[in-house]
Amino acid sequence: MILLDKPYISDFLKQYLLEAQVPIIHTNEAVSMLDDEAYHFISETDAVDMISRNHHQALYTNTENSIAWVEANLPQSEPLRNIHIFKDKHGLRELLRPLSLNYFYTKVPMDALETVDFTSFSFPLIIKPNIGFFSMGIARVDSPDDWLKAVQGIKQELQLSDGLYPKTVFDAQEFVVEEYIDGDEYAVDCYFDDNGKVVVLNILSHLFADKNDVSDRVYITSKAIMKSLLTPVEKYLNQLGNMAKLKNFPLHLEFRRKSTGEIIHIEGNPMRFGGWCTTPDLAWYSFGLNLYAYYFEKKRPDWNSIFETMDDNIYSMILLNNSSGIEGRRIDSFDYSSLMQRFEKPLVLRKTNFRDYPLFGFLFCKTRPQNMGELYSILRSSLSEFITAKI
Repeated sequence: MILLDKPYISDFLKQYLLEAQVPIIHTNEAVSMLDDEAYHFISETDAVDMISRNHHQALYTNTENSIAWVEANLPQSEPLRNIHIFKDKHGLRELLRPLSLNYFYTKVPMDALETVDFTSFSFPLIIKPNIGFFSMGIARVDSPDDWLKAVQGIKQELQLSDGLYPKTVFDAQEFVVEEYIDGDEYAVDCYFDDNGKVVVLNILSHLFADKNDVSDRVYITSKAIMKSLLTPVEKYLNQLGNMAKLKNFPLHLEFRRKSTGEIIHIEGNPMRFGGWCTTPDLAWYSFGLNLYAYYFEKKRPDWNSIFETMDDNIYSMILLNNSSGIEGRRIDSFDYSSLMQRFEKPLVLRKTNFRDYPLFGFLFCKTRPQNMGELYSILRSSLSEFITAKI
């Protein structure tokens, strides 16, 4: 069954729910976002009863906003246990410590960030909210001299994002301070089956403009990325799944891979794949895999066959986050047409309400490997060239 909530449901997900008649929990939010009576709704009472009787009932959500419903209706459930494991970044690091024994991290309350003895920390490091989302409130700090400036920058950013998400999704009361991991960053969509074995559905490379970039602007996937990482990622995730005792559970995990091949997790987003229906839809555009169907129907991809049909292009997901410094309420318009002309093969554009969220939308593209420059160009852009501000 699926638990739907704001802010967004893609047309691709809607179509699958309609065709497959996946049971949808009948919440006010779900009803308000679906405009067709042909969907298969089940009552909240029936959903709670089914999950209470079957601890490993398959449950998926399109957004972490729905965690509040799980907490209110399933306080002793397996899904909530798993959610708490992954939303608590510090707790997850404690659980997975045996997989990376020499990895430095600690937890610091928000109101102690300016007074903590940061000179004793290992630099460079990353500061991030213990319960976070969408790279908000994250900063890299290269030396003790940069600490206070970074903390002030985080506080200013948090003022702009205050109230956007429930505290179950984003809460800046505590921060994790952790060692900067020198290596390439990736994200993986997966689920753990009835026996606790991982099923990898998608692997993406997270591109950055420079060493100080902590944004979520560009993710890419390709046959080359999938083939090179599939085996080591499966091995790592099976270790993680055994330690966390996961079954019938979807997960979007971000990690870094060091030059030695060691994988160190960054964070895990529970009970879903990429937020705002992003990475599952990218998998469909890039190699024709419906991740929702694979999870609900308990299928495992035949990657060897999939690789035979995939081309060698790069498929990207571009998050058009507002990094211009211009608040959404001061923006009159955004020139999506000019943006699209920057790319040789745009596939899908999704516009969002940039006055409510610091985000103009999502763009999915296909790019030849020799034309990666178009992706690095948008990676370095503040997007201000597409903005017309109000007079």
